[in-house]
Amino acid sequence: GNMKLLLLFAAVGLCGAQYNPNTKPGRTSIVHLFEWRWADIASECERFLGPNEFGGVQISPPNENIIITNPDRPWWERYQPVSYKICTRSGNEQQFRDMVTRCNNVGVYIYVDAIINHMCGSGGGAGTHSTCGSYFNTGSEDFSAVPYSNLDFNDGKCYTSNGEIQNYNDPNQVRNCRLVGLLDLALEKDYVRGKIADYMNNLISIGVAGFRLDAAKHMWPGDIKAIVNRLQNLNTKWFPSGTKPFIFQEVIDLGGEPITSSEYFDNGRVTEFKYGAKLGNVIRKWNGEKMAYLKNWGDRKST
Repeated sequence: GNMKLLLLFAAVGLCGAQYNPNTKPGRTSIVHLFEWRWADIASECERFLGPNEFGGVQISPPNENIIITNPDRPWWERYQPVSYKICTRSGNEQQFRDMVTRCNNVGVYIYVDAIINHMCGSGGGAGTHSTCGSYFNTGSEDFSAVPYSNLDFNDGKCYTSNGEIQNYNDPNQVRNCRLVGLLDLALEKDYVRGKIADYMNNLISIGVAGFRLDAAKHMWPGDIKAIVNRLQNLNTKWFPSGTKPFIFQEVIDLGGEPITSSEYFDNGRVTEFKYGAKLGNVIRKWNGEKMAYLKNWGDRKST
């Protein structure tokens, strides 16, 4: 009987690993420093976040992206990967490593916004208009700095007239077709999973503590699982031996669609979009809501 119980606890421990944010004890807040430069985040960790016991920083995507000039350098160009080189307008790999080291050393950990569902948009063209100068060609689906070719995308699995997601009531479209023109990676391919895991493991070796998985709703939960299973344990310079990276997945589930956030619970945590929607209702006093109702608002486990 005792042996069974021990095995059960061991299994629960393994399951729970990627749900743990890995923040230092007593530190519960992760700040989103959207579009900040790595050098500035390093300074902010030392000057303010560390002394004030913040748990971590969610950063903008650190990998090379397309340069968009019309409109002029929008935030969303960073959600259009060209390669997995750490080379963006936030800084180069050396600056990234310096930030991770300096933030970790004051107990503020780094959580990477990982763009793994897709590469850049199909209208991106051909050339070296990318943040590290890597060549790419969206017409031939050539991303030679990875490298990916047209064999690594989902075109053959999407059955809509234009290759785009047209109907969110069809889970196959949502996962296999292009989200707003973004070239959709074939995540069931061992080769593609390997390239993504290599990128994430490189970041883990540098010392990051976890990942926000962008556009998780647009990936099959099993494909995410296969990638998460390839991730190494965190760097033991800062984390206990055997620590898994924290995984939190972007799944916009406000109800009314067949895809639900619970499909993703097996892979890690999921960002709760109903939280903001509900809070908005209370603040606007919609549906008879009152601010006083917020006194028992928040995590169920909090006191």
